[in-house]
Amino acid sequence: MHFGDEQQRNFTRACEHVHVDELRARAAEVVDIPSTVGEESLLATYFVDFLAAEGLDARYQQFAPARGNAIARQRGNGTGAALLLYAPIDMHIAGRVSQDGPWLRLDARPDLAPEAFVDGDFIIGLGAENPKGHAVCIAVAAAALARAKVPLHGDVIAGFGGGGMPVQGSHGVGCAYMLEHGVKPDFAVIAKPGGAVAYEEVGLCWFKISVHGSFSYAGIPRREPVRNAVVDAATVVTRLNAWFPEYTVRNTSGLVAPLGTVSAIAGGWPEKPAFLPDLCEIYVDLRVSPRTTTADVARQFGDALDAIRAAEPGITLDCEMIAAIPGTSTPPENWIVRSSVRAWEEAYGRPHVLRTGTSGATDANILRGHGIPTARVGMPALGAAAPFAGRFSMGVVSADAMVTLTQALIAIAIDTCTRTRDEVGLAPRKERIPS
Repeated sequence: MHFGDEQQRNFTRACEHVHVDELRARAAEVVDIPSTVGEESLLATYFVDFLAAEGLDARYQQFAPARGNAIARQRGNGTGAALLLYAPIDMHIAGRVSQDGPWLRLDARPDLAPEAFVDGDFIIGLGAENPKGHAVCIAVAAAALARAKVPLHGDVIAGFGGGGMPVQGSHGVGCAYMLEHGVKPDFAVIAKPGGAVAYEEVGLCWFKISVHGSFSYAGIPRREPVRNAVVDAATVVTRLNAWFPEYTVRNTSGLVAPLGTVSAIAGGWPEKPAFLPDLCEIYVDLRVSPRTTTADVARQFGDALDAIRAAEPGITLDCEMIAAIPGTSTPPENWIVRSSVRAWEEAYGRPHVLRTGTSGATDANILRGHGIPTARVGMPALGAAAPFAGRFSMGVVSADAMVTLTQALIAIAIDTCTRTRDEVGLAPRKERIPS
């Protein structure tokens, strides 16, 4: 870090208040607090209570019944930049068969269970790493700055948002509400997995394809042509799956390699398979490069569907876009990106290397979409010896890795908020005109 002597002393003193036992205990506590999409209030309240007890100006911000954000502020003297340390707190599943079944098998998957257990360095349970472990790192970083009484020029704001998971009608709602109702930072850091500092990421477009067939009965001899919407949908899925790699190659640039996938199919009656539906729906997720508009993604997808129609003239289909969130980017020379890279190198003790080929979307797009320069910083993937290595899991976090990330977040906050605005490339605040 390019710290002066006082900044280095403040950093060292704040890090003395970061303890692996506290991080481990709090990670286990937040796993045990349910926070499925639409029900984030209990976990938001946990962070409010924790940081209020540490002396921060903390409050719960409700934006819908049972839904809310937690916001905690440590105020500076008004001459520096305001920095938002942000993490989402919701989970897309509940971890219970009664709520998630039958499409998710939870047997023998303690990393999907909504109760935590500790196995040495690892905390295991639903959301232990993503998003809850990252949120704990932000909370403890903010608490450590307060415990160390670090003198600040700019405010440090810890924000915990509901609605971060990519779920229809919910993605980004808590973050957007926070920014539109009183939280106005100059810079933001979002804590999400990835291992390296990222200054851009993909957005997402969701499409619903309706494949039309003939309502019919399985026991009728085929005296006349019958279009089976389920079979035709399978053909469409197969052709789309062959097209997705072409889309990725065409749209790869910078740090991102946007992926496409078919993630859901709906059609027919499982309880009466003797009858054929006249409609089958296919749901597609296409990721969006920061250098591609959502309108252009829709055009590319429309061209792909036209090619399917031409190759399969008997298939009748139509399509509508049901969600569109642009990909976003912060200039890599921006202060918050450079500060985050310096902090990463300080925490890990080696030169930072950009991670390319990414396709994950987060609330960073909401932050940048509101004009806030944003860097993404998070814990790296666990090694081969970790539980559930090699499988998709957001439910295993290393307590030692949490210590490193927390120290990096402290470094970013001190680097950014113990300087004047002009030192971080911002214009001085205008003096208030006396009334």
